[in-house]
Amino acid sequence: MQFLYKIPGYILCLFAGFWLSFGGPLIRSFEVAGPWQILFWRSLFFLLALVTFLILTYKKEAFNIIKKAGFPGILGGFFLSTSFVGYIFSITETTIANVVFIISSQTLFLAVFGYFFLKEKISLRSFMAIILAVSGVILMVGDSVSSGSLIGNLAALLIPINFSILIIIIRKHPNLDMVPAIFYSGILSAIYGFILSDSLIISQKDLGLSFLLGVPQLAFGFIFVTIGSRTTPAATVGLLMLTESIFAPIWGWLFFNEIPPTSVFIAGGMIITAVIIRSLEKTKPATG
Repeated sequence: MQFLYKIPGYILCLFAGFWLSFGGPLIRSFEVAGPWQILFWRSLFFLLALVTFLILTYKKEAFNIIKKAGFPGILGGFFLSTSFVGYIFSITETTIANVVFIISSQTLFLAVFGYFFLKEKISLRSFMAIILAVSGVILMVGDSVSSGSLIGNLAALLIPINFSILIIIIRKHPNLDMVPAIFYSGILSAIYGFILSDSLIISQKDLGLSFLLGVPQLAFGFIFVTIGSRTTPAATVGLLMLTESIFAPIWGWLFFNEIPPTSVFIAGGMIITAVIIRSLEKTKPATG
């Protein structure tokens, strides 16, 4: 599996967004499993996929790679595990479009965290993009007060915030393989699900859906973005991950006829426009 490390980072991030876009529709397809049951089984299959990846990639060195990640790996795993919780809970409480549009604001959080922790300057254009994105999130959350999905939208905010923290940790330690960080996140989220579930028994269909969530959707997605973000600028990662925001509402519409209110698309458009403005600035060639 070492060949993945030779693929350009931007391509891996692009594929990551595509795989992650299937999460909402898969969760919508569960028969009776509750959020904590889904979290446990998804995390379990996710862990099995990661262990397989680490063994195939590093063989006898797999344990040393996990150990070498040290505290940054554990810290990154903790923040990512809270994103997993926020994702499962938000998808069950609000629309797929709401969740992915809020997730797409992660590039603006990356800009803010990059300023504080990586000393990356925020230009006037970036600042205006942040204001636009925040306005979109406020519009979406404000509208959810009347629609009853406020808790779901607030839970969704955990995702871009904690994911951005993970990317900043990866960027601060570019010489460390941070795939173990998502290994730790799987352990922690499985523990959350185990403790909070009334029962771990689910139907065969739900078990199959858990496998699809844990392996192709989650493991592939996060292995790709974790490896790809090592060599890809933080703002560019956010732009490429918009693949998830574009495809996820389409899957929700095609498979579940899920059409959110107009205000959601207006707010989502504001967020995506802000992300594009912010990211295009990073792609400009340096002058002088």
